[in-house]
Amino acid sequence: MGKPRILSGVQPTGNLHLGNYLGAILNWVEGQSQYDNFFCVVDLHAITVPHNPATLAPDTYTIAALYLACGIDLNDSTIFIQSHISAHSELTWLLNCITPINWLQDMIQFKEKAIKQGENVSAGLLDYPVLMAADILLYDADKVPVGEDQKQHIELTRDIAVRFNHLFGRDEPILKLPEPLIRQEGARVMSLADGTRKMSKSDPSDLSRINLLDTPEEITRKIKRCKTDSIRGLELDNLERPECRNLLTLYGILANKPKQTVIAECQDMGWGQFKPLFTETVIEALRPIQERYQVIIEDRASLESVLRQGRERAEAVAVATLDRVKQALGYSRPL
Repeated sequence: MGKPRILSGVQPTGNLHLGNYLGAILNWVEGQSQYDNFFCVVDLHAITVPHNPATLAPDTYTIAALYLACGIDLNDSTIFIQSHISAHSELTWLLNCITPINWLQDMIQFKEKAIKQGENVSAGLLDYPVLMAADILLYDADKVPVGEDQKQHIELTRDIAVRFNHLFGRDEPILKLPEPLIRQEGARVMSLADGTRKMSKSDPSDLSRINLLDTPEEITRKIKRCKTDSIRGLELDNLERPECRNLLTLYGILANKPKQTVIAECQDMGWGQFKPLFTETVIEALRPIQERYQVIIEDRASLESVLRQGRERAEAVAVATLDRVKQALGYSRPL
């Protein structure tokens, strides 16, 4: 038997930040040799909320280049752009027609985002989980790396696959049921502006996050201005000091120091002593990624070749799945 298959992706909205890297991409990199990996840039998902058409394509290529700069190995992984494979949109429509609308209305993330958008909420935002299900099911993914906040989407994907198999599977299942691959505890990176909220690309304040392509000057400015408290001595396990816990956790991960070492090193520090240390650690941790990124993004022909080869491999798998689905639904073959 071959390696189990993984499918995951990131939207090309804004820049990748430390939360994306430590919470998702670093885990992809460290575990990629164990799996047959399909990593896409999910640009179809990016337009479920208002977006800038002028930056969508450049941002898409930036994310693909960052995948490679962060260490995605093409010997183990396939990188492609979601919208370049029409099977994603086609399977979404087919799955829409067997998905009860109340399943979508019950999704927690839809409820939260719909409140923010009010009357401008789009059908695409409601339908986002079906597109995500199509992404996963097209590639017969065995596992999908997600955080706890995305687990409901994997459960919905499984529900859709079970329903489709029950209605149209006849002798054998048509769609494979994926399992969530929950990220390890400790990879949840919080906002620099509020230690109780996740670091997010959608936060209107760029000061809330450290982007992977931030300059040393930008990183220094953000850490100087990040939220802290007035308590002397730094603690890693005090839940009543969320910003302190977040910054020390990030320092330990980026400096590759175990928890007890961080506690011993920082327990007598004040913020004036810790912030310069943390700043230098972040800058040095991101430097290799930024240097590799510049080489990759400047060689556009090579990047396009990677994405073209990725599309060809991904499309072959996706089209085969779509064909199975259409046969099960009773469609005629193209003449």
